[in-house]
Amino acid sequence: MQQLKYFQHYPDSLQAQVRTLIADEKLQPYFKSKYPSGHQLQNQQALYQYCTALKQRYLKNTPRLNNVSFNKHTDMMKGTLGTHTHKQHRHGQKLKARYDIALNNQLKYAPEAILRALIVHELAHFKHAEHDKAFYNLCCNMEPDYHQLELDLRLFVVLDELGLNFYTQS
Repeated sequence: MQQLKYFQHYPDSLQAQVRTLIADEKLQPYFKSKYPSGHQLQNQQALYQYCTALKQRYLKNTPRLNNVSFNKHTDMMKGTLGTHTHKQHRHGQKLKARYDIALNNQLKYAPEAILRALIVHELAHFKHAEHDKAFYNLCCNMEPDYHQLELDLRLFVVLDELGLNFYTQS
Protein backbone atom coordinates (compact mmCIF):
# COMPACT_ATOMS: atom_id res chain seq x y z
CA MET A 1 0.00 0.00 0.00
CA GLN A 2 1.36 3.42 -1.01
CA GLN A 3 2.49 5.62 1.87
CA LEU A 4 0.95 9.10 1.69
CA LYS A 5 3.31 11.17 3.82
CA TYR A 6 1.27 14.37 3.45
CA PHE A 7 -1.92 12.65 4.63
CA GLN A 8 -0.66 10.73 7.67
CA HIS A 9 -2.95 12.52 10.12
CA TYR A 10 -6.03 12.21 7.93
CA PRO A 11 -8.61 9.41 8.35
CA ASP A 12 -7.92 6.09 6.62
CA SER A 13 -11.03 6.56 4.48
CA LEU A 14 -9.69 9.81 3.03
CA GLN A 15 -6.26 8.26 2.44
CA ALA A 16 -7.99 5.42 0.57
CA GLN A 17 -9.80 7.96 -1.63
CA VAL A 18 -6.50 9.67 -2.48
CA ARG A 19 -4.85 6.33 -3.26
CA THR A 20 -7.76 5.43 -5.55
CA LEU A 21 -7.55 8.77 -7.37
CA ILE A 22 -3.83 8.18 -7.93
CA ALA A 23 -4.18 4.52 -8.96
CA ASP A 24 -7.03 5.28 -11.39
CA GLU A 25 -5.10 8.30 -12.77
CA LYS A 26 -7.99 10.58 -11.82
CA LEU A 27 -6.18 12.92 -9.43
CA GLN A 28 -4.98 15.27 -12.15
CA PRO A 29 -8.39 15.53 -13.92
CA TYR A 30 -10.11 16.04 -10.54
CA PHE A 31 -7.70 18.80 -9.57
CA LYS A 32 -7.77 20.46 -12.99
CA SER A 33 -11.59 20.54 -12.98
CA LYS A 34 -11.62 22.11 -9.52
CA TYR A 35 -8.79 24.56 -10.25
CA PRO A 36 -8.59 25.20 -14.00
CA SER A 37 -5.72 27.69 -13.88
CA GLY A 38 -2.84 28.97 -11.81
CA HIS A 39 -2.67 32.33 -10.08
CA GLN A 40 -1.46 35.48 -11.81
CA LEU A 41 0.93 36.77 -9.12
CA GLN A 42 4.06 36.30 -11.17
CA ASN A 43 6.31 38.97 -9.70
CA GLN A 44 7.46 39.85 -6.22
CA GLN A 45 5.63 43.18 -6.13
CA ALA A 46 2.23 41.62 -6.98
CA LEU A 47 2.81 38.87 -4.40
CA TYR A 48 3.79 41.43 -1.75
CA GLN A 49 0.68 43.55 -2.45
CA TYR A 50 -1.55 40.47 -2.28
CA CYS A 51 -0.10 39.41 1.09
CA THR A 52 -0.20 42.93 2.47
CA ALA A 53 -3.87 43.31 1.54
CA LEU A 54 -4.70 40.07 3.40
CA LYS A 55 -2.63 41.18 6.39
CA GLN A 56 -4.27 44.62 6.48
CA ARG A 57 -7.73 43.10 6.33
CA TYR A 58 -7.27 40.55 9.12
CA LEU A 59 -4.13 41.43 11.09
CA LYS A 60 -4.15 45.22 11.30
CA ASN A 61 -2.21 45.43 14.56
CA THR A 62 0.77 43.41 13.40
CA PRO A 63 3.88 45.10 12.01
CA ARG A 64 4.19 45.51 8.27
CA LEU A 65 5.67 42.81 6.10
CA ASN A 66 9.16 43.58 4.89
CA ASN A 67 9.41 41.01 2.13
CA VAL A 68 7.32 38.32 0.45
CA SER A 69 8.87 36.23 -2.29
CA PHE A 70 9.05 32.93 -4.06
CA ASN A 71 12.18 31.22 -2.82
CA LYS A 72 14.08 29.18 -5.39
CA HIS A 73 16.10 27.43 -2.70
CA THR A 74 13.23 25.90 -0.72
CA ASP A 75 12.65 22.28 -1.65
CA MET A 76 8.95 21.42 -1.56
CA MET A 77 9.72 17.72 -1.31
CA LYS A 78 11.29 18.28 2.11
CA GLY A 79 7.89 19.41 3.35
CA THR A 80 8.44 23.15 3.47
CA LEU A 81 6.02 25.02 1.27
CA GLY A 82 6.43 28.37 2.96
CA THR A 83 8.38 29.95 5.76
CA HIS A 84 7.86 32.97 7.91
CA THR A 85 10.63 34.78 9.69
CA HIS A 86 10.51 37.31 12.45
CA LYS A 87 13.92 38.77 13.20
CA GLN A 88 14.64 41.41 15.78
CA HIS A 89 17.82 43.43 15.89
CA ARG A 90 19.08 46.55 17.60
CA HIS A 91 19.55 49.71 15.63
CA GLY A 92 21.07 52.14 18.09
CA GLN A 93 18.63 52.41 20.99
CA LYS A 94 15.71 51.02 18.96
CA LEU A 95 14.67 47.42 18.59
CA LYS A 96 13.73 46.81 14.96
CA ALA A 97 11.83 43.81 13.62
CA ARG A 98 11.58 42.24 10.16
CA TYR A 99 8.68 40.10 9.06
CA ASP A 100 9.33 38.07 5.90
CA ILE A 101 7.48 35.30 4.09
CA ALA A 102 9.18 32.99 1.60
CA LEU A 103 7.05 30.66 -0.51
CA ASN A 104 8.31 27.63 -2.34
CA ASN A 105 9.16 28.42 -5.94
CA GLN A 106 7.18 25.35 -7.07
CA LEU A 107 4.01 27.19 -5.99
CA LYS A 108 4.64 29.95 -8.50
CA TYR A 109 1.95 28.52 -10.78
CA ALA A 110 -0.39 27.00 -8.18
CA PRO A 111 -4.09 27.91 -8.22
CA GLU A 112 -4.82 31.22 -6.49
CA ALA A 113 -6.95 29.59 -3.76
CA ILE A 114 -4.12 27.18 -2.89
CA LEU A 115 -1.59 30.02 -2.73
CA ARG A 116 -3.99 32.06 -0.56
CA ALA A 117 -4.32 29.17 1.92
CA LEU A 118 -0.55 28.98 2.30
CA ILE A 119 -0.23 32.75 2.70
CA VAL A 120 -3.01 32.73 5.32
CA HIS A 121 -1.12 29.95 7.14
CA GLU A 122 2.14 31.92 7.16
CA LEU A 123 0.43 35.17 8.19
CA ALA A 124 -1.30 33.39 11.09
CA HIS A 125 2.14 32.48 12.42
CA PHE A 126 2.81 36.16 13.08
CA LYS A 127 0.15 35.99 15.82
CA HIS A 128 0.41 32.33 16.87
CA ALA A 129 3.70 30.45 16.69
CA GLU A 130 2.22 27.00 17.34
CA HIS A 131 -0.29 25.02 15.33
CA ASP A 132 -2.89 25.13 18.07
CA LYS A 133 -6.62 25.80 18.18
CA ALA A 134 -6.17 29.59 18.20
CA PHE A 135 -3.89 29.34 15.16
CA TYR A 136 -6.42 27.33 13.14
CA ASN A 137 -9.29 29.57 14.29
CA LEU A 138 -7.39 32.56 12.91
CA CYS A 139 -6.71 30.70 9.63
CA CYS A 140 -10.42 29.89 9.32
CA ASN A 141 -11.33 33.50 10.09
CA MET A 142 -9.06 34.72 7.29
CA GLU A 143 -10.11 31.93 4.90
CA PRO A 144 -13.39 30.14 5.71
CA ASP A 145 -12.48 27.20 3.42
CA TYR A 146 -9.02 26.90 4.98
CA HIS A 147 -9.23 23.21 5.90
CA GLN A 148 -10.43 22.16 2.44
CA LEU A 149 -7.76 24.30 0.80
CA GLU A 150 -5.10 22.79 3.06
CA LEU A 151 -6.21 19.34 1.90
CA ASP A 152 -6.12 20.52 -1.72
CA LEU A 153 -2.65 21.94 -1.14
CA ARG A 154 -1.54 18.46 -0.10
CA LEU A 155 -3.09 17.06 -3.28
CA PHE A 156 -1.16 19.69 -5.27
CA VAL A 157 2.07 18.49 -3.64
CA VAL A 158 1.25 14.88 -4.54
CA LEU A 159 0.61 15.93 -8.14
CA ASP A 160 3.96 17.68 -8.20
CA GLU A 161 5.73 14.62 -6.80
CA LEU A 162 4.11 12.50 -9.49
CA GLY A 163 5.43 14.90 -12.12
CA LEU A 164 1.92 16.07 -13.00
CA ASN A 165 2.30 19.75 -12.16
CA PHE A 166 0.51 21.18 -15.20
CA TYR A 167 0.09 24.83 -14.25
CA THR A 168 2.29 27.14 -16.27
CA GLN A 169 2.39 30.83 -16.81
CA SER A 170 -0.26 31.99 -19.29
